[in-house]
Amino acid sequence: MLKKLTEEQQQAILDSAIDEFGQNGLERAQIGSIARKAGLSVGVIYKYYRNKEALIDTCLRHSVDILKKVLSEAVGGEADLMKACEKLIRACISFSREEPRYIEMYHAVTMKRGAEAARYADEIEGPASVIYTRLLEEARARGEVRGDLDPAAFAMFFDNLLMMTHFAYGVDYYRERLGLYKPGSAEREEELVSQLMLFVRGALGAGDAGTAAAGEPSGTAGRGEAEGGSAE
Repeated sequence: MLKKLTEEQQQAILDSAIDEFGQNGLERAQIGSIARKAGLSVGVIYKYYRNKEALIDTCLRHSVDILKKVLSEAVGGEADLMKACEKLIRACISFSREEPRYIEMYHAVTMKRGAEAARYADEIEGPASVIYTRLLEEARARGEVRGDLDPAAFAMFFDNLLMMTHFAYGVDYYRERLGLYKPGSAEREEELVSQLMLFVRGALGAGDAGTAAAGEPSGTAGRGEAEGGSAE
């Protein structure tokens, strides 16, 4: 008779598996390594999961549940699109810093191909695509963004920004990449959030993006110099 694992043991399996999948990729990950990290035998894991793919699926469902919770807490009840976007960006950075192992596994999953890629994309990206598209549809209906905006396309573009932000704070390669473009910016979160929001506002045509504080000095100086030159 199969002895039921405690909640702590089940969580230990998930935590160990997510670490292993994130560090070594889905293909190279070893059940033996997962068992050792969880303090259990390989046999016990195979009694609960028929194969590695079944364990991957369980880890993904667990990760997607966490993602849904993060998204819900970030934008739940928020009607203002720009505030929702900023909350999502901040939640993305915070989650990636606190739980990089989930981001590493997410990155490993993006390497999948064919039917598996389609299935994983639907499970992982589906919830976010619905939320982002709805936010943009509602903002367009209220006249808060440009009228020629395609909510579904812009939802994908915004999600791409969030995905790369996830990777920049949770995956070593992309963390180094961020440092190449903006040295030290990983520690200057407010600056990065501000610049991302400037980019988003400009793309959506929301608010007075063209006169954002970051761009005013050079434009104002240029006009002043031109006026001064003509006066002389």
